[in-house]
Amino acid sequence: MKRWWPTLLLCLAMPVTAQERPPSPVEVVEVVQREVRAGHTFVGSASSPREAVVGSELAGLVVEYLAREGTLVKKDQVLARLRTGTLEIQLSAAQAVMELRTQELKELQNGTRKEEIAQAQARVGQAQAALELSRWKAKSAAELYARNSISDIELQEAKLPEKESEEKLKEAQAALDLAEAGPRAEKILQAQARVDSANAEVRRIEDDLLRHVIRAPFDGYVVAERTEVGQWLGVGDPVAELTALDEIEIRLAVVEDYVSGIRIGLVVHVTFDGLPGREFKGEVTGVVPRADVRTRTFPVKVRVKNEQVDGTPLIKSGMMARAAMAIGDPQQALLVPLDALVLAHPMLGKVVYVVDEQSMAKPIPVRLGLPREGLIQVLGPLQPGMKVVVKGNERLSPMGQPVRIMGE
Repeated sequence: MKRWWPTLLLCLAMPVTAQERPPSPVEVVEVVQREVRAGHTFVGSASSPREAVVGSELAGLVVEYLAREGTLVKKDQVLARLRTGTLEIQLSAAQAVMELRTQELKELQNGTRKEEIAQAQARVGQAQAALELSRWKAKSAAELYARNSISDIELQEAKLPEKESEEKLKEAQAALDLAEAGPRAEKILQAQARVDSANAEVRRIEDDLLRHVIRAPFDGYVVAERTEVGQWLGVGDPVAELTALDEIEIRLAVVEDYVSGIRIGLVVHVTFDGLPGREFKGEVTGVVPRADVRTRTFPVKVRVKNEQVDGTPLIKSGMMARAAMAIGDPQQALLVPLDALVLAHPMLGKVVYVVDEQSMAKPIPVRLGLPREGLIQVLGPLQPGMKVVVKGNERLSPMGQPVRIMGE
């Protein structure tokens, strides 16, 4: 009896063969064949389509600095502030001058006040009364002179106030006419010009105040701090470096054999070495029509929409990218659903499980081409119509296993 224990233990330790495994339930689809264009992969580097070194428009002392590396800033968000004490004093003075010039213009535009016209009319009446009195005195003196009651000199002295009264009446009447006519149009235009000049000075100082606040020109990330509080900035000195990562631009080097098949808007499938298992869809936005004379390659630009994860862009500037695009002449290709792909073994890479006529599922190593509307091109020993497992394949053995097709 004791001699049977080693044999029993050995039997229990032996693995169950593929034929002895129970059939595993799976779902299958058939391999399809379609005409597609050949896929080619090109290597490039991710970069931001918008980058800027934000500088200072004016010279000044930094009193506040808000740009910190790695932070996301929105368009017009404040990055730094310069000292503006002197400008604020100048602005107050310019606003006071503008107010003075504005009131002067209003005074002219409102014309002469009724009270002033009444005063001018009263002065005209006084001048007329004085003239009448002077004329009466001159007439009386002439009558006395005719009776030889006064001398010639006395007659002339009696006539002199009449001339003076006439001139005063003319002066009073002219003043009344000016008051009733109001200010001249030229005077109003001159006053308006003084108001415009004062207003322009106020706006100039306000613009200087705005330019003492450095703002972000677009939404992006601060990738470098270029100043600090207390530093004196000259005109054009850098404040911060920004990069926009809502979209990523990939610059590919395409050989001349393939560049003729690339068009604007062509769909591109992009993967990144730093983001394994992730695939992004982009499109061609530009083909530079001049080759690099050393490599005989043409620059092709591809745009990809970036994603945010925990407030951080998933694709970062500088990542290596691999862009696959369908170019070239049409050819026949075998396609399977993405769910049919399984990483069976690191040495085998991607495989699909093919179910044969004996309901045995066996792994077939494949190489991948381009995706096509939920399917993907596969290169390997497959034939159209073969049944590949799309559900339940993660439980199958790489050594082969009997299966039971669901629905049959």
